Amino acid sequence: MPVPAGALPVGPPPADPPPADPSPVDRDAARDAVLRWYGEVARDLPWRRTEDPYAILVSEVMLQQTQVSRVQPRFEAWIDTWPTVEALAAADRREVLAAWVGLGYNSRAVRLQEACRVVARDGWPGTAAGLRTLPGIGPYTAAAVASFAWGERVAAVDTNVVRIAQRLGLGTPQELLPDDERAATWNQAAMELGATVCRARVADCPACPASAWCRSAHRVVVPPRAARGTRTRFEDTDRFVRGRVVAALARDEALPEGIAPERLERAIDGLVRDGLLLRTDDGPALAGSPPG
Repeated sequence: MPVPAGALPVGPPPADPPPADPSPVDRDAARDAVLRWYGEVARDLPWRRTEDPYAILVSEVMLQQTQVSRVQPRFEAWIDTWPTVEALAAADRREVLAAWVGLGYNSRAVRLQEACRVVARDGWPGTAAGLRTLPGIGPYTAAAVASFAWGERVAAVDTNVVRIAQRLGLGTPQELLPDDERAATWNQAAMELGATVCRARVADCPACPASAWCRSAHRVVVPPRAARGTRTRFEDTDRFVRGRVVAALARDEALPEGIAPERLERAIDGLVRDGLLLRTDDGPALAGSPPG
């Protein structure tokens, strides 16, 4: 198979690798170059135009394992329907689950609403550490919201940011943060670089603004893909069945056909345990919001 233009083929790195000790001068130069690049090429995304912690939280939860192109229209529709944390907190869970269909892991919608119910009652925690006390909010999401909404100097470490730091070889994600008001912009820039240029399987070093200082430039070793037939098809997973069940019930349809009864029952059992479904005399149904 031909290698795409700008891509780096799989193979061992050349001999005489660069020095191991990162230079603060190189770190500053690489960071400044990436920030200038980001200022020129940053995608215009709706969640980048706001400092509202609620809107940023919604976008971050939606973006977990879902492509930006799919999230953007869904994010805008969601904010139109529930524009504030109080609006989502008061929404019926059945409507929330129906609006989430197609965004993966329906339990994320439940945890998002639970977090908003806490915030509507108690207010925003105001820091990444405080955000981590909310239901379903992990280290990355907490850091992203605190950084983009409140300017906290904390690294938002997703897979793209980890990859950029490892390949640059100029410090940890936290060490790469600027010591000034540009920290939030750096978080966005590092994610953008990892999503568009220094990708997991294609490192386009000629297009990278940091290639002159990068310890891996033109020597990135891309891990081989798993052998064909060794990965489980998504259609064979419980997650697939769970999604089909929730989607059908959200449309007031019968349970999906063509799925083995034991798989269907296992998915329903899991959805009931997770609080997404209720068993009724008429069969499983989407769970409404709990009182409180």
